[in-house]
Amino acid sequence: MTPRIDDVMQLCCRLSESKEMKAAVRNSGKGALMAGAIAFAGGLVGGPPGIAVGGAVGGLLGCWMTTGQFRPLPQIIMELPPQEQKKLYDDIMVVLGSLDWMDAAQLIALVMGNASLQQQVMAALLSYVTQQLRAEVRYED
Repeated sequence: MTPRIDDVMQLCCRLSESKEMKAAVRNSGKGALMAGAIAFAGGLVGGPPGIAVGGAVGGLLGCWMTTGQFRPLPQIIMELPPQEQKKLYDDIMVVLGSLDWMDAAQLIALVMGNASLQQQVMAALLSYVTQQLRAEVRYED
């Protein structure tokens, strides 16, 4: 990974950390698949009453599987594969434009010191997370 991409990833981590952001990839497909599979198995074993019981149990398991999977956004950003980090970098660079910096610390100071630029970078980051990663974002209190 190039130093500039690494600098932008550190900036994104710092911004999302300062806002205490967490994200979860939506897993509703997994939940629906689980509910359907268990309802089907219940139908094979117990006929029509088995479908009802299997659907209820599968629905509960599917709900349990898809909740509580929020992780800190900085952790998610740093775990992105290089091609995804490059996409995020490209989105952020649209905002940063021709801004010049020497290292991550200077980039973070430049962005954190400019409220307008900070908001624009946050908007680009949120857009990437919600559209490209299809994640749900939550702010901790």
